[in-house]
Amino acid sequence: MRNALKYEVQLCLTALMFYTRIPVPAKLPFSQNRLNRSRKYFPAIGIIVGSIAVLFYSICVSYTGSTLAVLISMCATVLATGAFHEDGFADSCDGLGGGWEKDTVLKIMKDSRIGTYGTIGLLFILTIKAVSLIELSRITQFELFIFLYICAHTWSRQCASCAIDFFNYVQDIEQSKVKPITDHKLSAFDQCISLVTCVAVIIIVILINAHLIIAVLGCVIIACLFLKYSEKRIGGYTGDILGATQQLTEVSFYIISLFVLSANSTPSSAIANTILL
Repeated sequence: MRNALKYEVQLCLTALMFYTRIPVPAKLPFSQNRLNRSRKYFPAIGIIVGSIAVLFYSICVSYTGSTLAVLISMCATVLATGAFHEDGFADSCDGLGGGWEKDTVLKIMKDSRIGTYGTIGLLFILTIKAVSLIELSRITQFELFIFLYICAHTWSRQCASCAIDFFNYVQDIEQSKVKPITDHKLSAFDQCISLVTCVAVIIIVILINAHLIIAVLGCVIIACLFLKYSEKRIGGYTGDILGATQQLTEVSFYIISLFVLSANSTPSSAIANTILL
C-alpha cells in the first residue's frame, strides 16, 4: 500500500514536471511508461496552476484592483506552464488558418515560428480571457470567483486529456512535441481517477450556483466541436490541437459562466423586455 501510494505521488510529480516549470525533486524516477500514466493527473495540474492564479489575484486585488490583479494572475499561470498551451493554440491557428491540405497544415504546425494567424489568435484569446475574468470578478463574490478560476483550469485540462482517449493522433510520433503520451490511452481505472480530480472542484462550484453546470457541459460541447473540426481537417489531433483545446475550453468556461451568472441576476421582466426589443 505504501509503495503504491509512493508510486502515485511520483506519477503526479512527473505530470508536474512535464506540464509545468515548477521544480520537482531531481532524483524523481522517470520512464516513458510513468509519463504515459501520469496523464491521469493532468486535471490535478490544473488545480495547481489555477491555485497559483488565485494566489496572485488574492494578493494583488486589494492593492491594484481587479483589472490589474487578473492580468498579473494570468502572467503567473503563463510563467508556471511556460506558455505550454498558448504555444499550441498559436500553432493551431497558424496551421488551420494558413493551410488547407492536411500535409500543409501539419507542416505549418511543426514550424516553431509564429505567423499572422497565431499572433492574431493569441491576441484575441488572451484579451477575451482577461476581459471575461475581470467581468466575472466584478459580478461574483470572491469565493465563487476563486472556484471558477480553479475549475476552468482543471476542467479544460480534463477535456484536452480526453481527446487522447477518444480521437486519433495524426502527426508523425517521432517528430511529435508530445511523443511520450500521444499513443497511450488511459485505462478505465486511470480515467476515473482523472475525472474524480475534476468532480471535487466542479461540485463545489455547482453547490454555490447550480446553474453553472451549463458552463461545465458547455466546455465539453466546445471541445467536441473543435476536435471534430480538427478531425475533419487533418484526421484527428496533434499536440498543438490539445493545447488549443485546453485554451478554448478554459475561455469558454469563463464566457459561459459570465452569461449564466448575468442572466441569473437579471429579473425575468428585464430578460423578457430584452428579447422583445
